[in-house]
Amino acid sequence: MDLVTLLQILDSSVRLATPLLFACLAGLFSERAGIFDIGLEGKMLAAAFFSAAVAALTANVWIGALAGIGASLVLSAIHGLASITFRGNQLISGVAINFLAAGLTVLIAQDWFSQGGRTPSLSEFGPNARFTEITLPFADAARDSGPVGLIYSELISGHSILVYVGLLTVPLTWFILFRTRFGLRLRAVGENPAAVDTAGVSVVGLRYAAVAICGILCGLAGAYLATGLQAGFVKDMSSGRGYIALAALIFAKWRPWYALYACLLFGFLQALSLRQDAVERLTQIDVPGQLLDALPYILTVVILAGFVGKAIPPRAGGEPYVKER
Repeated sequence: MDLVTLLQILDSSVRLATPLLFACLAGLFSERAGIFDIGLEGKMLAAAFFSAAVAALTANVWIGALAGIGASLVLSAIHGLASITFRGNQLISGVAINFLAAGLTVLIAQDWFSQGGRTPSLSEFGPNARFTEITLPFADAARDSGPVGLIYSELISGHSILVYVGLLTVPLTWFILFRTRFGLRLRAVGENPAAVDTAGVSVVGLRYAAVAICGILCGLAGAYLATGLQAGFVKDMSSGRGYIALAALIFAKWRPWYALYACLLFGFLQALSLRQDAVERLTQIDVPGQLLDALPYILTVVILAGFVGKAIPPRAGGEPYVKER
């Protein structure tokens, strides 16, 4: 496998890992605060639809992205009400959000656009209707200057702005969680909410804040999926990415930097399915395309089955907090 082909696969890995990374970090904030969120899939799907639909109606991708974030925040608020205020089962609430998003997006898409539950291609509405690739300074000149220049031009340059935002979100998440008072309290709520309450800090407020951050990040994941990675919305386009993000979160043991590496691994496996010819040249084996397509989901099952070390979730995760009187 030559360097150019390898870089093309790695480039695809970064693009495919971006929605997983946003969703994984979303789940990290929520679960660190003690709120398990199976509804990442539904929030991504709703954000993908509304970002693509509004971008098509306004021919402005930024307005579309805001609409997608807003839709995700609405579902996050529903999840927060069910699991924090009314102390319902967090897993059931998340599953209900997934079903709600899967049905409503197709229903509204058919009502608005009458194209079988999808939106029109954003390419029809001009260059401002979707996120385009950004060429970094000197990228074109560096392409012919050797391996380092090729890596810069082919792998680092040429992504949409949300890819760079996603990568920057990793150190930002680490800083918030481990270097700020808010992050300390957020992590404490997920471990021992009674102690936080005793210190005079609102457990409900912190958990709602975590759920809101989760909604924003899921909104960015869905917006990138429909307006950056692809050019429009189609039925069930999240394709299980929310569940893969949860598996990556467990694999990463609820740590931001490990989450980045886990999502890049899943992105790499997805990228391999797009370059079946390169895989066959490298292995000298006739690899079935269906097997390559299934690799990320196989790894998800392996991780969730507990074969990759012992991952210990926050101790108060999944448990509603009842204040002692």
